[in-house]
Amino acid sequence: MRTHDGKRLYPTATPRRRALLVGAEIASARSPWPVEDSLDELALLAKTADLEVVGRIFQRLPEPLPKFFIGPGKVKEVAALREQTQADLIVFDDELSPAQTRNLEEELQTQVIDRTGLILDIFASHARTHEGRLQVELAQYQYLLPRLRRQWTHLERQAGTGGGTSAGGVVGLRGPGETQLEIDRRLIERRIAWLKEQLADVHRHRELYRQRRRQSGVPVIALVGYTNAGKSTLLNAMTGAEVLAEDKLFATLDPTTRQVLLSGNIVALMTDTVGFIQKLPPKLVAAFRATLEEIEEADLLLHVVDVTHRNAQEHAQTVEQTLRELGVDQKPILTVLNKIDLLEGATAEGIGQIAAEMGLPGDIVAVSAQQGWGLQTLGERIVETLAKRMVRVDALIPYQRNDLVALWRQRGVIEVEEFSSDGAHIVGRLPPALAAQFTRFARA
Repeated sequence: MRTHDGKRLYPTATPRRRALLVGAEIASARSPWPVEDSLDELALLAKTADLEVVGRIFQRLPEPLPKFFIGPGKVKEVAALREQTQADLIVFDDELSPAQTRNLEEELQTQVIDRTGLILDIFASHARTHEGRLQVELAQYQYLLPRLRRQWTHLERQAGTGGGTSAGGVVGLRGPGETQLEIDRRLIERRIAWLKEQLADVHRHRELYRQRRRQSGVPVIALVGYTNAGKSTLLNAMTGAEVLAEDKLFATLDPTTRQVLLSGNIVALMTDTVGFIQKLPPKLVAAFRATLEEIEEADLLLHVVDVTHRNAQEHAQTVEQTLRELGVDQKPILTVLNKIDLLEGATAEGIGQIAAEMGLPGDIVAVSAQQGWGLQTLGERIVETLAKRMVRVDALIPYQRNDLVALWRQRGVIEVEEFSSDGAHIVGRLPPALAAQFTRFARA
């Protein structure tokens, strides 16, 4: 390309890396996901990581093979397709062992990463807060450590030996010395220890905040769901927040908490958490402790499902399985079917039929967070569900303690409110953390 005066222009932008996707359908895994759909999702992940997908290939196997994960014949096909597409990166749809990655790179003569490595790269680019960056860095180093030999094979030399000769008889420097690999491993282990200390300090500050929050009796609602289900859009619609909401995987990484005013003037806190995804190792989820703590502390989980997605059922199953693995599946869960505005001619009966076919519980609410449809009904259902966890209280509160009456109106549910010369007689429900403040005024 040239300018009007004939001078040549050269592109300065870094060209996108060309990625070849490789998948496997493992019979022993009994995954509900067809391999083609799983590769479609991997392509979206690659796009989010700013890769250009130039091809895909997959194999059906009874179980993964120890050397290459896929068969040696399929490895040759991958090599041929890589040559044909000029791909400079191979992305596997499953987590590879360090040995498998090393074997594949030696055979294919190009870089090989797995699904976990790709997700970590996306996390690194999307983390915005200090804590989020610490969590991502910790997860990256923990992922890298067992793969260090693959990354640093050119450093498999001995340090302190003068290129393989003795160190001149100096005490403490004779012998084989320490390999560069061991030095790098020790440095990474020190960095991991430091990151854990930093995160522990952040955790202590968060715990103080949560302790005050528990004492205040403010109910906490956590939004959970598959990535890109519309959790951030729902948070914005319910709270008036301006959280980033994009049509891409893992657009939101750091948990965000906002205040929401529900029907009956009940104030609650609503938290948007990192989205789940299939084939995400539990150790990687565990790296994001802030998200897990918000889910563990929540009084109610809103499971947001993109009802229009062709894999909505698999998405819901993945979230339910992840919640079980995290040990929080016993918490009250209200399923929110989102994006109903994209369902042509949708009716309450039709949406109920869709939910039944997906195997979802009957306790569902259909909404469009984008259009604001069904949000009032959702708010009412949230209040009903929270009320079931509250303690029933019958109290006569003197007028000198109108502050307690105001607190009840803001934090609890009032069923009966009568006034007499002695004070306000109130019957209703309160969060357990607040009920103790009303004990002295309880009626027998």
